[in-house]
Amino acid sequence: MNDMERICLFPGTFDPITLGHIDVVERAVSMFDKLIIGVGINSTKQPMFSVEQRVGWIGEIFSHDKRIEVMGYEGLTVDICHKLKAQYILRGIRYIADFEYEKAIADMNRMLAPDVETVFLTCSPAYSTISSTLVRDVIRNGGNARLFLPPQVRY
Repeated sequence: MNDMERICLFPGTFDPITLGHIDVVERAVSMFDKLIIGVGINSTKQPMFSVEQRVGWIGEIFSHDKRIEVMGYEGLTVDICHKLKAQYILRGIRYIADFEYEKAIADMNRMLAPDVETVFLTCSPAYSTISSTLVRDVIRNGGNARLFLPPQVRY
């Protein structure tokens, strides 16, 4: 691996990955040599879908683009960045509330790992109302979540 390679980690639970997440990945990938989608295992969250399902779906969605990789991970995001030699963390922003929450995390990450930069990318307006939380509610209540999901996500 080239030390000058721009590697970015896009961490999240992606439970499930939505069209909004895909929008952010597709728009961000050209900024980096490698974009790693990190499916985080969060002990405080009870996921609807297994890590294996989520990693599988994401791998299938982006299989056509060799710049994009996917992996599950546990622990501090900045520790995973160091392990992967990722200099950037990508975060998608929908609203001001997202920015305030994400900035607090970015500030903490900067204190823990000053060599890792957080990059914020706003989602396209068409996807600003889509969240995995809302999609899970639609699924739990028997609604048609297909409007918000890529076809690879089967539930």
